[in-house]
Amino acid sequence: MTGPPGLIEARELTKRFGDKIAVDHLTFTVAPGRVTGFLGPNGAGKSTTMRLICGLDRPSAGTATIGGLAYRELRRPLRTVGALLEAKAVHPGRSARNHLLVLAQTQGLPASRVDEVLDLVGLRDVAGKRTGGFSLGMGQRLGIAAAMLGDPRVLLLDEPGNGLDPEGIRWVRTFMRQLAAEGRTVFVSSHLMSEMSVLADHLVVIGRGRLIADCPTSEFLQRSSERSVLVRAPDTARLRELVTAGGGTVRDDDGPDRAGGNGAAPALVVTGMDAPRIGELAASERLVLHELTPRLPSLEEAFMELTAGSVEFGQASQQVGSAS
Repeated sequence: MTGPPGLIEARELTKRFGDKIAVDHLTFTVAPGRVTGFLGPNGAGKSTTMRLICGLDRPSAGTATIGGLAYRELRRPLRTVGALLEAKAVHPGRSARNHLLVLAQTQGLPASRVDEVLDLVGLRDVAGKRTGGFSLGMGQRLGIAAAMLGDPRVLLLDEPGNGLDPEGIRWVRTFMRQLAAEGRTVFVSSHLMSEMSVLADHLVVIGRGRLIADCPTSEFLQRSSERSVLVRAPDTARLRELVTAGGGTVRDDDGPDRAGGNGAAPALVVTGMDAPRIGELAASERLVLHELTPRLPSLEEAFMELTAGSVEFGQASQQVGSAS
């Protein structure tokens, strides 16, 4: 029985490797027409989940389907699902064009489609070069080209921005948004929180193989308790005293305009006290405020808070892993 075209569904999806549970009864959906970000600390089970969806691993329990079908049941997989799970899964002695041509022939796709995707990802000029000499960023582009060969309705991309320069990252962002706008399903994992915050419409967040959140990005940010208020005032010393005495916490703003350039007053960041209360305290002492702006946390701040109990290897290892 098939489901809506392009809909990814995980139902009680579980994967064990010996006595270790890598994916633990995950249930979520990835809908067409939007970019869904897949987040989690290192070791959370993201790559394993994507492999399960693509039929590369067999689940210990539960199901993963695309349009109601398991990957192995798809008649022409590359025409339905495009995946970038390991950009280096290419024979180093084969040229970019020949690598794509072999894939195309397995699905009955014409050679002209190979040239189209090489143009799409900007690799036409190096199509005849051996992939063993490709940079990491070029390898990522080749992986995206392979994912797009069958013009699929569903894209699964694991760290697509890895190794790309700023221009390349912007290209990937624009490309994924365009695919989603066409009604396709785009499921992408990344450690680049700043990029994901402007890319993803929806988030699936896991930790230690378990679901933490499956919600719009805006809702995920609202769940965080790390909210603050940006305050600008000529007399920051007095304002700091008032807020601290009232139970709030004050720190200097570390933003680009923290010093109050162009005649603006210096900025403070207040936590533990909402904007109306800060305004009342300032008014009671006749203090002038130039700005009083409630702020949600960044995606990185919300992610770190809401996954704090799901980091597998501890803080130091997580920091090292995030930098890799």
